[in-house]
Amino acid sequence: MARHDGSRTGPDHRTFVSRPRPSPARPAGLAVALAAALGTWLVWWAMVTTWPGQRVEESVFETADRFQDVVNHLVEPVLLLGSPPWLAAGLLAVCGIGVLRRRWAAAALAAAVILGSNVTTQLIKDGVFHRTGLVGEWNRDINTLPSGHVTVVAAAWAALLLVVPRGWRPATAVAGAAVTCAMSLATVADRWHRPSDVVAAVLVVVSWTALVCAVAPAGWAGPDDGPARRGDAGTRLVVVSLGAVAVPAAVLSVLAAAATEEHAWAVLPWAGGLTAYAGGLLAGCAISAAAFAVLLAVCQATARAGRTLVQHRACLRPNVSAPT
Repeated sequence: MARHDGSRTGPDHRTFVSRPRPSPARPAGLAVALAAALGTWLVWWAMVTTWPGQRVEESVFETADRFQDVVNHLVEPVLLLGSPPWLAAGLLAVCGIGVLRRRWAAAALAAAVILGSNVTTQLIKDGVFHRTGLVGEWNRDINTLPSGHVTVVAAAWAALLLVVPRGWRPATAVAGAAVTCAMSLATVADRWHRPSDVVAAVLVVVSWTALVCAVAPAGWAGPDDGPARRGDAGTRLVVVSLGAVAVPAAVLSVLAAAATEEHAWAVLPWAGGLTAYAGGLLAGCAISAAAFAVLLAVCQATARAGRTLVQHRACLRPNVSAPT
């Protein structure tokens, strides 16, 4: 009788894999979402409920009225992109890209960003925030914050970041910032919205997108999202470039508002309605660039963290060989 020596029929395939360090990407995404939500409230409080805020934006509107006949025919095609049909078209197009790429989770997340952002904008505009007209006559007691038109465009491009491949996200962020900036300029220049409406709308989109990235399931971007280095050089370049646009524009916008209110610390050598108008336009440019710089970084980081976790789990699966 053959004696069984207790040997295995095949090699021992057990692999000892160290547990990956927890990624800060998801907590960072949650922090961005909360900061953007708080920023939305702060913008409403500062620009809608206070005398200085309303005076600055009334000066923007008075100046915009002088140029409206000139800019109307230029910006009208842009304003059409914020209509409900374009909202539906954007939702279908973005989710369709995710479905065609078989990224079901990414498509669902993109739909959540678009629907959540637009529903939130309408709810808080009509049922949470209010406006008491302290100065001016245009929509004196009607709250217009946040802007629905800007939300439509910004949400569609933010959602697109979730469904395109990793290497395409930097270019998508640049395009998203440019289109959102164009809509922001159009709504202010054609007197559809105040600058604060624009800023609040973009912050709503940032909050929803960052929140979705923070709670997304592991591997939501797909296993072929690319190695960590692919697209990362482009990501850094775009984040820095958009930041280089956002920071000076934001500083000049704040200085323009302060100069309009004749604060001594405002170092601009000029004041008046044209200064306020330029500052309002710069506010839209600044928030558009800053938003897509932050969202690109958050999206890339959470996608990489999710892929790392999926790879770690795959390494822990037992590799059992069939007996020969």
